Amino acid sequence: MFDKYMPKNKRVRMIILMLADIVSIQICSFLALLIRFDLNIAKIPPEYSANVLRYWPIHTLLTVALFFLAHLYSTMWSVAGIREVIRIVLSCGLSTVLQIAGMTLLQFFMPRSYYIISFVALCIAVTGIRLSYRIKHSLFPSGNRGGSRIMIVGAGTSGSVILKEMMTSRHTNGTVVCFADDDINKKGKYLNGVPIAGGREEIPELAKQYRVDEIYVAIPSAPAKERKKILEICRETDCKIKMLPGIYQLLNGEVSVAKLREVQIEDLLGRDPIRVNLDEIMGYVQDKVILVTGGGGSIGSELCRQIASHRPKQLIVFDVYENNAYDLQQELERSFPELNLTVLIGSVRNTHRIESVFEQYRPDIVYHAAAHKHVPLMENSPNEAIKNNVFGTYKTARAAGKYGAKRFVLISTDKAVNPTNIMGASKRMCEMVIQMMDHRYRTEFVAVRFGNVLGSNGSVIPLFKKQIAEGGPVTVTHPDIIRYFMTIPEAVSLVLQAGAYAKGGEIFVLNMGEPVKILDLAKNLIRLSGYVPGEDIAIEFTGLRPGEKLYEEMLMDEEGMQDTPNKLIHIGKPIEFDEDEFQKQLDELYEIANRDSENIKEAVQRIVPTYVIKRDEK
Repeated sequence: MFDKYMPKNKRVRMIILMLADIVSIQICSFLALLIRFDLNIAKIPPEYSANVLRYWPIHTLLTVALFFLAHLYSTMWSVAGIREVIRIVLSCGLSTVLQIAGMTLLQFFMPRSYYIISFVALCIAVTGIRLSYRIKHSLFPSGNRGGSRIMIVGAGTSGSVILKEMMTSRHTNGTVVCFADDDINKKGKYLNGVPIAGGREEIPELAKQYRVDEIYVAIPSAPAKERKKILEICRETDCKIKMLPGIYQLLNGEVSVAKLREVQIEDLLGRDPIRVNLDEIMGYVQDKVILVTGGGGSIGSELCRQIASHRPKQLIVFDVYENNAYDLQQELERSFPELNLTVLIGSVRNTHRIESVFEQYRPDIVYHAAAHKHVPLMENSPNEAIKNNVFGTYKTARAAGKYGAKRFVLISTDKAVNPTNIMGASKRMCEMVIQMMDHRYRTEFVAVRFGNVLGSNGSVIPLFKKQIAEGGPVTVTHPDIIRYFMTIPEAVSLVLQAGAYAKGGEIFVLNMGEPVKILDLAKNLIRLSGYVPGEDIAIEFTGLRPGEKLYEEMLMDEEGMQDTPNKLIHIGKPIEFDEDEFQKQLDELYEIANRDSENIKEAVQRIVPTYVIKRDEK
């Protein structure tokens, strides 16, 4: 148990190890003589004992020096392996060679077998001292019985590393009681004394049989869909679940108990994260003046962070909400002290304000994220949705074209497809505005269509978490409602890649995998919070909200799709329309919206024929 009781001070540890080695060298030297003469002290010739004693100071000094050069006093022996043992053997071997040479040179003659026995004894002693703690835990792997009972899913390399750390580290608390692994060749076998008791389908039964408290999912190389299936099985138990994030942990040698994290809701989407090599595509923002409208919001602020890291000439954050803008300003100034940052307060609805910004700063690239996005709120204030979304986009896009911006990227939504709410209809009109502006100016105008963004302001996950923290109930509008989901970094990577691909007039769409039932998200989040859905936390169905539909679509049938170099990003072919007529309709709609007319939805429907107004909304 040598390592267990070692002091934490590095120098003290080194001194203690040296003293232990000095004692070992002396004991092994005389033990070799004793063994050579059949463990009979009386048979040992006095001159041999005298030679050992006379050479012992030189032998000790040279051996300790060799051990120091071989880093035997600076190695973390609690996690040592074969390589460290080999270093011990080589060091002891070289020490023995020097001993033979030195004693021969000084004419301290000894039996040849003495050197062999001394070498073997020294190897055993030095190795035993350093690995005693690990040997103890290998023989008696129950040091943390007082903690949780743990099942590890995956009896491969990662699972094995976690098991060893649980056995050897004094910083972990818990006992691994079984493994689950789908490899039938492993079933019934033992890994370091722990049984591999069954496959994934047997996890609920094994959890009961072994009285498991926690489940560690240690399969970082498994595809996202496989991890989702395994997590769904694990959620059938009442156990707390943790998992290794991904294969890169294994490749970097970072597999450890510390790398385990709580299961996040993103793990349950059933697809791999969208990863874009921004370094390859972000050359177009370097040394450019970039304007981000709505820069303080969830998408806008992440856009600013990513852009700031790629050396723009100037980054302009434009937002109507001063608190968000201030928080982002403080963050960017801390993270990127050399960034040329300008933060402006104003509304995209203010023609003079937005044009003065373009006139003064002449941005090269514009990311237009400013918009009203909350569906139920916009249903109650439809004129505001039109003023801000449609005409805010119109005025900003017109200013971009007028003052020579190179690119303009609109943030759109899947709710723009066959919209059943005014927010979605307004965003569809924004896409039409972009298409029209692309024909009027040299600026490259494009739109990027998103699904729901996990963790964004006003999204369903923060709402569910708040409701769970308050003890429930968790409210779901309809048991069958489904949505496409993406993370904020995925959404932003799509926006940035769209800016790189832009030629003008495109609508970029992300392949977001299979849609997810909101009810499943609610149940999963309740389970991951340590509660049982329907028992500890109730789920209530409140009915579809005004303008809400059961499912969202990413493209209209007429748009079709074509691939981009990134196979997960597609381009919808723009739908042709009479742009002169559209301009007249916009002029009329502007007057209607500014009168706060009650007939605004009917006016929008005349412009967006796919917009369906539900009867109970009129």
